Amino acid sequence: MKSKFILLGTFITITLFSGCNGSDNGTISKKETVLSVIHGRKSVRSFIKDRPVSDEDAKTLVKAGMAAPSGKDTRPWEFIIINNRNILDKLAEELPTAKMLSQAPMAIVVCGDTTKSSYWYLDCSAATQNILLTAEALDLGAVWTAAYPYPDRMGTVSKNISLPSHILPLVVIPVGYPMGPQSVKDKYDEKKVHMDKW
Repeated sequence: MKSKFILLGTFITITLFSGCNGSDNGTISKKETVLSVIHGRKSVRSFIKDRPVSDEDAKTLVKAGMAAPSGKDTRPWEFIIINNRNILDKLAEELPTAKMLSQAPMAIVVCGDTTKSSYWYLDCSAATQNILLTAEALDLGAVWTAAYPYPDRMGTVSKNISLPSHILPLVVIPVGYPMGPQSVKDKYDEKKVHMDKW
């Protein structure tokens, strides 16, 4: 009887571990999925202009942004979703590094509330990275175009979307479906890795 319990326990253990691994039954593990998205992310600057991003995907993107860590859990971020063609074109015209907004069907402006945190730009950077990774997971294209810390760019964004003075724009993220295949850069550099030897 005892040997039957041992065999049953061994079978359950093997089954659980093979299920978690995911590779034995043809499914992809969580680790493989996450690393695939991280290493597959690329900066997309060319979009299919007349293919809109769905409201559901837009919400998924900002929800991912809000899942980012923030100092003392202050969550100082605000997200402005822009679908208005006139505003996208105006920003493309006035922002030196965001000309692709003239093609993008949508943009997300990640902003920080300076009354909630003096290091809002750090928390909003984490939120921005979450949005970029989620865009990759949704087969969308996106790219980080900086507003902060450039006063002229921040002023342009604030003016065009009527931000109050205590809400500062960190980044404008053009979002859309990529125009053609996009290549991924392998950015790993062994020389940047330093072992703790002191």
